[in-house]
Amino acid sequence: MSVIRSGAVKWKDAPTDLEGPELRVGDRAPADFALVGADLSALSGADLAGKPRILCAVPSLDTAVCDLEMRRFNTEAEKIPGVKVVSISLDLPFALKRWCGATGSDRIQAASDWKERAFGRAYGVFAPSKALLARAVFVIGADDTVRHVEYVADVVHEPNYDAALAAARALA
Repeated sequence: MSVIRSGAVKWKDAPTDLEGPELRVGDRAPADFALVGADLSALSGADLAGKPRILCAVPSLDTAVCDLEMRRFNTEAEKIPGVKVVSISLDLPFALKRWCGATGSDRIQAASDWKERAFGRAYGVFAPSKALLARAVFVIGADDTVRHVEYVADVVHEPNYDAALAAARALA
């Protein structure tokens, strides 16, 4: 069983536990997870390995803050060629497909951790009391080293886009 980090983030000002390690800059990015794409295709950590990427853990694309965040990353993705942007939530693939279509988000890849929750536990963003992922952004280099990490202090807030995008631009 994974380690529980007590009160690691807040959820609307309430301390919330997260399951899994707290990743730090310089850590090797975990690759032992399997996700499901909006089209029901498989996407594994091994599929992403060796490529520069931004992984955005979000509670649900059907919430206002997640919607804003992923629309912003979709827009910014065009400005960081060669860097893949993946939105990861516990939303069902059907909801991901609906959101991507409704928002015209075609520069990011939406994926779901609903089957195994292995990504959430490997990246330390699974909130067991909510059965959702906490908001976090990981920028990972082609060498699979974490270059930027932000566990957003309260999931009702957006991440620091400038810091994440600066780290991503350094990879391009």
